[in-house]
Amino acid sequence: MLEVAELHVHYGRAHILHGVSFDLARGQALALMGRNGAGKTTTLKAIMGLVRPSAGRVRFEGVDITGLEPYRIARLGIGWVPEERRIFKGLTVLENLEVGRRRRAADGEAWTIAQLFALFPNLAERRHHLGNQLSGGEQQMLAIARTLMGNPRLVLLDEPSEGLAPVIVDQLVAAVRAMKLRGVSILLSEQQLHFAAEVAERACILEKGTLCFDGPMTRLLEEEELRRAYLAV
Repeated sequence: MLEVAELHVHYGRAHILHGVSFDLARGQALALMGRNGAGKTTTLKAIMGLVRPSAGRVRFEGVDITGLEPYRIARLGIGWVPEERRIFKGLTVLENLEVGRRRRAADGEAWTIAQLFALFPNLAERRHHLGNQLSGGEQQMLAIARTLMGNPRLVLLDEPSEGLAPVIVDQLVAAVRAMKLRGVSILLSEQQLHFAAEVAERACILEKGTLCFDGPMTRLLEEEELRRAYLAV
């Protein structure tokens, strides 16, 4: 579904990504891991068209999307949940969801508000509350739910568990698993090994913009030296 090949990104004269390559299948979850500044968010932004690669290619379902405008990439079926969430704080939960609504693709099932409320019961209870009246965890749920209203086939999650209480993280784990069962692929940038291990079959570790591990999550969990070398554990 997603192919990233020899991706390089520069910010001015700073070389941020150094030939990053990986792929992702339909319905699979892949965790991009590494310390702060490793290049995880930059990788997601390059896929989403928010930064322009200086070299390399990104293909989505066989289409070269390298350097396309973000709105065109979104229309092809990629959803973006940024670390800052960026919900509309002056709109209600229901209004935020309506902003994200997009008709489903011909080969897919559309998400409904009822399904999203079943996925995130907190949002159902607070459907008429404004975005700025929600907790941080509820805002994260809303950001994901709003993205799903666009019926993406691939969702990019940037640090979804950061700063959230364990009970909220558990709800996000359940939500990501439900998304995968619907055939949605997940690419997440994540520092918390526990969350990543609960949702992702594979892990890629970035260190200073270079891919230094790509393999099954089970292998990462087994190799303590690897985790100590590259992760904030």
